[in-house]
Amino acid sequence: MYKYVRDAWKNPDNSYVRELMWKRVPIWRREKVIQRIDRPTRIDRARNLGYKAKKGYVLVRTRIRRGGRRKSRFVHGRRPKRMGVNKITPSKSIKRMAEERVSKKYPNLEVLNSYWVWSDGKFKFFEVILVDPQHPAIKSDSKINWICEKQHRSRALRGLTSAGKKGRGLRTKGKGAEKLR
Repeated sequence: MYKYVRDAWKNPDNSYVRELMWKRVPIWRREKVIQRIDRPTRIDRARNLGYKAKKGYVLVRTRIRRGGRRKSRFVHGRRPKRMGVNKITPSKSIKRMAEERVSKKYPNLEVLNSYWVWSDGKFKFFEVILVDPQHPAIKSDSKINWICEKQHRSRALRGLTSAGKKGRGLRTKGKGAEKLR
């Protein structure tokens, strides 16, 4: 089943996903920016990133604005070349900013990972997988109880999630690694 869901999300314009999201996204825009949800929109991606449908796991959908930095234009004393208004982009990815905002909203939970759900002209939507390190089901699970240790507190804010490591340039084994040597 996961294979068919994954194939549908690879090309959302050519599958049933486009019509489904055409109905869902207007409702999502009216919801809160950070909205807790019961089940993942993309079950294959969530399971691949470590989500399990058991107590101690929390899913949150968040939306974040698209585009570069909103920088105001100078009024006096610059020639246009030195104004620095357009093409000013943040060093953090939008996905990483979404994880950090969710981490601040839920300080007792830890961000495990996140994945893209949809984007329209104004927003990008991500679903963030959170884990409760104090929950007995998490403490007794040998595959995830590493997150209960003290050194894993505030993972998203310190750039220790997958998006954070990518933004900090810590994926050097793949493409571009030979340039660093």
